[in-house]
Parts: sequence; structure tokens; C-alpha cells
Amino acid sequence: MARKANSDSGESAENPGRLKQIALTYKMTRKADPKIGLILAGVGIVTFGVLLAIGYLIGHPIYLGILGFLLAFLAMAIIFGRRAEKAAFGQMEGQPGAAAAVLQNVGRGWTTTPAVAMNRSQDVVHRAVGKAGIVLVAEGNPNRLKSLLAAEKKRMARIVVDVPVHDIVVGDGEGQVPLKKLRTTMLKLPRVLTGPQVTAANDRLRALGDLMSNMPLPKGPMPKGMRMPRGGKTR
Repeated sequence: MARKANSDSGESAENPGRLKQIALTYKMTRKADPKIGLILAGVGIVTFGVLLAIGYLIGHPIYLGILGFLLAFLAMAIIFGRRAEKAAFGQMEGQPGAAAAVLQNVGRGWTTTPAVAMNRSQDVVHRAVGKAGIVLVAEGNPNRLKSLLAAEKKRMARIVVDVPVHDIVVGDGEGQVPLKKLRTTMLKLPRVLTGPQVTAANDRLRALGDLMSNMPLPKGPMPKGMRMPRGGKTR
């Protein structure tokens, strides 16, 4: 009986947390997309109305009404999820470290190391390792990133052999990948390594360390206008 009470209290504590999270997501989305409420209401009403009308035509309004209600809720959830994701990317775009935030949520099987290389202008390169190999994701000025990426590849080549290396520049220019498509692009890369090979590559790369652990930088989001220390290493 006590176990059941604890279970019920755990579920009741979890549900308000989820509802609060949904409410916060809705508020965030509404700031970037003021018409989100009207759009969701329209999608729900149209979906339910169409199914209910079909129900009357075939003589089963109750069954089709219930189905319409469920499909309307599902359609609203899908539209809300897509618009919330778009709003989130809109707020992140152009912010230092935005690509690293996306990389942290690519999915299972990927190990992400933020800021393995950076210069005084805050152009930065992040590294992700998975079955597709090593992916260097760069954000900043495309012209300056070329030398930064080349230096990082040369640095890795000393200890990692026969592991494919891909480089992605985040941006909206030619040959670049928009932030909102970064995760999809990563997941589309061909898988050529086995699990043990990924582990071995990660172990070797870990020996290189990363910029964030080797330099006295503050934790958390990078402050705007921050400059690299003159005595620091620029990779």
C-alpha cells in the first residue's frame, strides 16, 4: 500500500513538471510565432470537423467523432512540435556555441567535444565522433574557419589513422549547413565504423584534450565580446 502511494505521488509530481515544461515551451514559441494559438486551434477544429462530417455521411458520427478528436489532438501536437523547434532554432541562430548545443542532442552513438579549436575572433570548431567517423563542425567567419579546420585536421592526423573526417560549416551561405539542418545532415552521413573502432578513436582523441579544458575560460555561455588571452594558444 505504501509503495502504491509513493508511486502515485511520484506520478503526480512528474505530471505537473511536464505540464509546466509544455507551458514554458508554448510561451517561448508564442514570442517568435504570435499566431501559434490560432493555428493550433484551426488545425484541431478542421481535423475534428472533417472526421465528424464523414461520420454523419456514413452513419457513424460517434465513432468518427472520437477518432476525429484523437486525430485532432495528434495533428495539433505535431504542428506545435515543429513550430516550437523552428522557434528554438530561430533564437539560437547566430549565438556563439549554438552548434554545440545542437550536437549535444544529435542522438545516441555520438560523442561531442565542444570548442576543440577557437581563435580570438570567436570562430570555433566542435568535434563529434560516431560511426560516421569524425565530424568537425565550425561556426563563425567562413574565411577564417578554413585555416582553423585545416589546423585541427593536421593536429588529429598525428594520432587518428584510417578514420574518415568530415567538416561542416554552419551558416546560410553556399556550401554551408543551416543550424536547423545540422542534426539531419549528421544522421545522413554513412556509417563506416564499428562500435569498438568508435571507442578507440574517442580514446585517442581524448588524449588531445580540448580548448575548454586547457584554457581558463568561464563555464556556461560564452560572453559576447570576450577576447582570447594573448598568451593563450590559438589552434
